[in-house]
Amino acid sequence: MAFTGRYEVESEDNYDAFVKCIGIPSDIIEKGRNFKIVTEVAQNGNDFVWTQIYPTGQSMTNRFTIGKEADMETMGGKKFKATVKMEDGKVVADFPNYHHTAEIAGGKLVEISTAGGVTYKRVSKKLA
Repeated sequence: MAFTGRYEVESEDNYDAFVKCIGIPSDIIEKGRNFKIVTEVAQNGNDFVWTQIYPTGQSMTNRFTIGKEADMETMGGKKFKATVKMEDGKVVADFPNYHHTAEIAGGKLVEISTAGGVTYKRVSKKLA
């Protein structure tokens, strides 16, 4: 499936402004600024397991099916329910305080999150 793979952060735009906007505490912002987050995606049709692994050894996993409500968790640890959609080949989710899209472009995982007029872009390269 198109999204399946293991990806490592290659570049980020607007990290500080975005995480401040969504209410992440300063000490966490500082720790996370240069993290090489690894994202593992397993896609089976419309079913996804999306895991972010942090250098600290911690991880966060969201399991969802396109078009069905699922229990999710934000990067700040807040739990919520959302219905993830697929629009023009992009995975689209509305988190409690930001809008998130993810797509595969040029073999890379491109994620864009928007909150309060601030857009955060994270590009991750596929690992072998």
